[in-house]
Amino acid sequence: MSVGSFCLVLHGHLPYVLRHGTWPHGESWLFEAAAETYLPLLATLHECEFMNGHPRMTVGLTPVLLEQLTHDDFKTRFRSYLGERIERAGRDRAGFERDHNAHFAALAGGWEAFYENCLLQFDAIDADIPAAFAALARDGMVEILTSAATHAYLPLLYEDSSVNAQMRAGVASSRRILGLEPRGVWLPECAYRPRGPWYAPIPWGHPRDRAGTDQVIAAAGLDHFFVEHHEIEQSRSEWVHNDQWHKVDWEEAAKYPDRGWRNTLEPVRVAGNGSGPGSTVALGRDREICERVWSGKVGYPADGAYLEFHKKHGERDGLRYWRVTDHHLGLGDKQPYDPASIAGRVHEHATHFCDEVRRRLHEHRNHTGRNGVVVACFDAELFGHWWFEGPRFLRDVMLTLNADPDVDVCTSAEALEHSQPDKAVALPEGSWGDGGDHRVWVNDRVKWVWDIEYRCEATFGTLTFTLPWQTRDDVRGLLELAGRELLLLQASDWIFIIARDQAVDYGIKRITQHAERFEQIAELVTAVAAGEANIDHLPELAQWAVQDAVIHDVVFPHIDLNWWHV
Repeated sequence: MSVGSFCLVLHGHLPYVLRHGTWPHGESWLFEAAAETYLPLLATLHECEFMNGHPRMTVGLTPVLLEQLTHDDFKTRFRSYLGERIERAGRDRAGFERDHNAHFAALAGGWEAFYENCLLQFDAIDADIPAAFAALARDGMVEILTSAATHAYLPLLYEDSSVNAQMRAGVASSRRILGLEPRGVWLPECAYRPRGPWYAPIPWGHPRDRAGTDQVIAAAGLDHFFVEHHEIEQSRSEWVHNDQWHKVDWEEAAKYPDRGWRNTLEPVRVAGNGSGPGSTVALGRDREICERVWSGKVGYPADGAYLEFHKKHGERDGLRYWRVTDHHLGLGDKQPYDPASIAGRVHEHATHFCDEVRRRLHEHRNHTGRNGVVVACFDAELFGHWWFEGPRFLRDVMLTLNADPDVDVCTSAEALEHSQPDKAVALPEGSWGDGGDHRVWVNDRVKWVWDIEYRCEATFGTLTFTLPWQTRDDVRGLLELAGRELLLLQASDWIFIIARDQAVDYGIKRITQHAERFEQIAELVTAVAAGEANIDHLPELAQWAVQDAVIHDVVFPHIDLNWWHV
């Protein structure tokens, strides 16, 4: 009989980069993730199934990622990318052979085989990565989470209509592309805001009461989401369920700690509407377990045997032939990678990780007499892309824990079935960013972005409220283009890379590009609605804005203006 459950949650996301640059910023991010993370994850799940390992995994595939992976442009360009990688590895191998460097030649041959296998796998799934994940979901091996359409930082959007549109557009894309009805959602950056007074992060507008993130999720037909550990640990007791739900005071958690209050191993309902225990469930990320993998200094990926991510051979996007060696060393002191040493290290780390999961569950059971749920949340790209051996680690974890009678390996939906939450809490505001708050997305480097974003939100609200888009196709078509540009402008990724001083120029370019298109289309639709312009005889600048939006923005082809209003 088990003492608890283990839920592995991988957040798969990349911003919209298809047809927006190549290297070092642009499509190569998407191609690398597909080759090094998404295809290996699929292979890992099938390998576990073949070995009767009964894999269970929760995978978030954000709508903007799904839109890119399912597009014909991606499929064509990704094949070209794999072909270039194969050729690159072949040239490296030939060069190493000329230098009589047999070890590096063998490593280059390994890269050739890796990318050739990627191409074979891609062809075997008919070039449709989302459909391959959906098939695993139908077989019960994967629970696929949806998200906000473009990974917008929801607590800081100015209008409730924008928050609702992001969620509704996201659910619509997930449903259309996967053919599944999503139940769970990965909140971008795990950012949550409770119902109540809201203050803009810049001088803009007036404070007002707004719906909580949990209410938006429930309205979109979703029933669970994930938060950082401090959200659970700082929660406030509100309701408890015995035979029925009973209201409790805020000191209940302190009075009865054995009930599992404020414990990340206990999923909880979110009492966010002020009148009951709520209908959505929050699962807390287990900090102790995740740190074993996440940390770049003490986590498993920092082991000296593993492939070094940062050192590459030759020009710009070359292949990797060195190992971590010691994370204190400079790149010039890294030693050659040795694939023969990897299997033992992976098995050792996977065994240690499984022991830690088991320990956490037993400790919880001994303390409370209750079964807990260890929720381990990671960015999916950590496995394979950043940590090349990561998919093998996941395979060994899945096989080990599935063979353990003490642990139920489950998806997030299954975890809620195994452990029906009997507590409802009020969650504080926060995220999984630095400090657990909004500081990564609101600081002196990026406040200007919010001024632009809020101005566009306000303009769009005015246009959709005043213009006759319900009765005029020309007006509706232009507003749909503007709506798509607004969604793309709201992506949290551009703010993140600027705040982190990573690809700053690219982030600024993407923000200003979408804002400029939005403003030009907004100006145009106003003129068209007033009879001052004809869509067939557009000024050159407006014509560019429309054509560029139609031709180059290949995601979210079906915009519904009702997402902002109904």
